[in-house]
This record gives sequence, C-alpha cells and structure tokens, in this order.
Amino acid sequence: MKKQINAQGAPAAVGPYSHAVLAGDTLYISGQLGLDPVTGDLQEGVEKQAKQGFENLGVILKEAGLTYSDVVKTTVFLADMGDFAKVNAIYGEYFTENLPARSAVAVKELPKGGLFEIEAIAVK
Repeated sequence: MKKQINAQGAPAAVGPYSHAVLAGDTLYISGQLGLDPVTGDLQEGVEKQAKQGFENLGVILKEAGLTYSDVVKTTVFLADMGDFAKVNAIYGEYFTENLPARSAVAVKELPKGGLFEIEAIAVK
C-alpha cells in the first residue's frame, strides 16, 4: 500500500511529483530546496536555503506523523562542496539524536539555481 503525501505549508513541487510517498511504514521524501513556502522563491545564500530546506522537510515529516528522529537516511546535494561545513553545522541543529545515515554530494547544478537540496527516508 502506498500513499502520496503533499503537505500544506511546504512549497509546491517544481515538477510532477509528490512531496513524499508513504510505502508501508517507510516515508520517501522528495528533494527539498530552500524555497519559501509562500512565495516559492529561493532564500538568499546557502545557509538560508539550508535552513528553509530543513524546515520544509519538517513540515512534510509532520504531515506524515513523523519527526526528524524518524529519519533513517538523508542525501544532501550541494552546488559547492566548499559550503559543506556551513550546511553540516545547520544539519546538526535538526538532527540531534538517532542520527540518520547520510551522503553529501556536490552537483553541477540544482533546480531553480539552488545551492542546497535534501532528500530523506524515514520509518514509522
């Protein structure tokens, strides 16, 4: 059984996909950019984009009845690996216990010219 999750309060998807899909007890969350949920615009700079991306992730988790501590795996995408330390510090503000497995990769570019994106898998 799978269920689409589209959270009120999270920015609209920038393509034909759901915010997340719940398959059994596992939630697969689509990549979240640092988009303002009201305007749909990117926040200024990697740190603001990262914070907004984590907030957007939290809204989707909450919609599914989960929290950051239910996340088991994340993938962080950066337009510049030189921003890793800044994003890593922000990451540590949101994931403080039951730390998930993580990958961090530099990419050539992200949608809408983003500097940061995060996707996640969580388990109930």
